[in-house]
Amino acid sequence: MEMGKSGSLRGGKRKIGLFGGTFDPIHLGHLRCAQEVWEAFDLSQVIFILAANPPHKVDRPIISTKDRWEMVKLAIADNPFFALSDVEIRREGKSYSIETISYYHRNIAEGERLFFILGADSFCEIETWRDYRQLFRLCDFIVVSRPNFDPLQAKVLESEGFQKDIHEERYLHPSGHLLYLHRITPIGISSTEIRRAVREGKSIKYLVPKEVEEYIRRQGLYQC
Repeated sequence: MEMGKSGSLRGGKRKIGLFGGTFDPIHLGHLRCAQEVWEAFDLSQVIFILAANPPHKVDRPIISTKDRWEMVKLAIADNPFFALSDVEIRREGKSYSIETISYYHRNIAEGERLFFILGADSFCEIETWRDYRQLFRLCDFIVVSRPNFDPLQAKVLESEGFQKDIHEERYLHPSGHLLYLHRITPIGISSTEIRRAVREGKSIKYLVPKEVEEYIRRQGLYQC
């Protein structure tokens, strides 16, 4: 279920971006990434998918799903092309990307395209994901730049038979789906640093939207 956004068409058939994360908390780097990808790829909509129980977050407790949900909802409220999905919240167990992408693949209309948006850091570890090979058969990928991570070094490009397009920064999978490498504005903000700043009593102004900053303060999040 996507909350409160129409996903208005920008001409032609719908192109839907899927942007997952723990968003603990969501910050301006997340939002700027989504905005730049939406614009560059002429997407109809970017759906933020909140990871309820991420399998890769085993060493650190995260705040409640409810609080993270509320912060994302506040952060994207003023953008009619952004939406928030509870698909992983409603599903029991770990939040595996293959299950989420499969869900959207089953439910899109004929002619619609799915674009899985992820950072180069995550892409470089994709071979550790459950059923990762199947992901390339279900959707297109948009791999966005991250400092100190080079997606071209990922062995999966060769092992999965991707072919380089000589004219663009994209690769063709044998299934016909495309993988795009997209450079975004580098913004040195991380959720880890934001949590640390709050814990140390420092300001997080201009790191997160004002509404998110106020929510964190009001709810007393990340104090310990």
